[in-house]
Amino acid sequence: MKRVAVVGASLAGVRAAQELRAQGYDGGIVLIGDEPHLPYDRPPLSKGFLAGTASRESLDLLDTGDLASLALDFRLGVRATALEPADRRVRLSDGTSVHADGVVIATGGRARTLPGFEGAFVLRTLDDALALRAALVPGVRVAIVGAGFIGAEVASTCRSLGLDVVVLEALTAPLAPVLGPSLAAVCARLHLDHGTDLRCGVQVVGCSPAGVSLASGAVVSADVVVTGVGMTPSTEWLAGSGLKVGNGVHTDDGLVTSLPQVVAVGDVARYGGRRHEHWTNASEQAPVAVANLLAGHTAQTYTPSGYVWSDQYSGTLQLAGHPRPDDTLSFVDGDPSSSSFVATFSRDGVTTGVFALNNAKLFTRLRRQALRRPEFQPAVQG
Repeated sequence: MKRVAVVGASLAGVRAAQELRAQGYDGGIVLIGDEPHLPYDRPPLSKGFLAGTASRESLDLLDTGDLASLALDFRLGVRATALEPADRRVRLSDGTSVHADGVVIATGGRARTLPGFEGAFVLRTLDDALALRAALVPGVRVAIVGAGFIGAEVASTCRSLGLDVVVLEALTAPLAPVLGPSLAAVCARLHLDHGTDLRCGVQVVGCSPAGVSLASGAVVSADVVVTGVGMTPSTEWLAGSGLKVGNGVHTDDGLVTSLPQVVAVGDVARYGGRRHEHWTNASEQAPVAVANLLAGHTAQTYTPSGYVWSDQYSGTLQLAGHPRPDDTLSFVDGDPSSSSFVATFSRDGVTTGVFALNNAKLFTRLRRQALRRPEFQPAVQG
């Protein structure tokens, strides 16, 4: 294998490039990214960077030493437009192409948009964050559609800037399908305790200079509207490649596609019938995917840890595992009304997840104990 093309220059792509070198690969690595920026970290975009307390340089995933040791051939500011496996070629939007013996698909996705919200901001890229940050001037009222992790973090940052914030959520409580009613109520409390106007169970239909229009006919006044309603995997460029796509790039449990010389990592990878849109997942997949790419077959399998964290207001939320909202919830330390607690999920007597608010030490210990047990691992979903 003389050259590997890594398509996608964010965390998953960078980790794949680093892992190629760590596993002894000394051939060429072409890192293709549709943004003009060198690879950067996304979590601070909704937090410190949006607030203006984190610099652009602090986002960099690679320092000068990394750039020298990895010896990457960067192709930035161009999109991959086609994968031609028979010719071992990736075609690019500038009319050029890259010949590669192996391909790592790490294209992630783009922020999902809503019809009728053409004037709204989204937050997925550095340029998105720069545009939104410029709009958050003193005195503006911000409406955020969606109370998931991104929506909650943007709301928290806006409140730290002294702005009036309303969060509009279709669910009866934030993150209820993931955390269940008790912990969803904790997330709601964080909003309310910090002066955010949280409105759940509402349906939005569009936005205008006046604000956000609801299905009820009411208009929520806002100067700045942000939608945080998930992402869409970037797979269109794979049409005609022979790879199976649909809500991501389908792989086996080793992150290998139907073509052994092509693997997928990060938000775009769909294995076991699921995608996992988390920072930790994008980072942890690289060693397995790269090992299988270099082996030419699935020699290792990947098991997701299910770890995700979110900084919201005065709280750091941490979740590990693969719980269902109807699993039994038990509080190991503290209770839902506490500013710090740890809880576990269980099903049929088996721990399925650990959740903490502002208690990283106990969370980490319980997470490690649970992850040692094979029954903690998720069942494959079809």
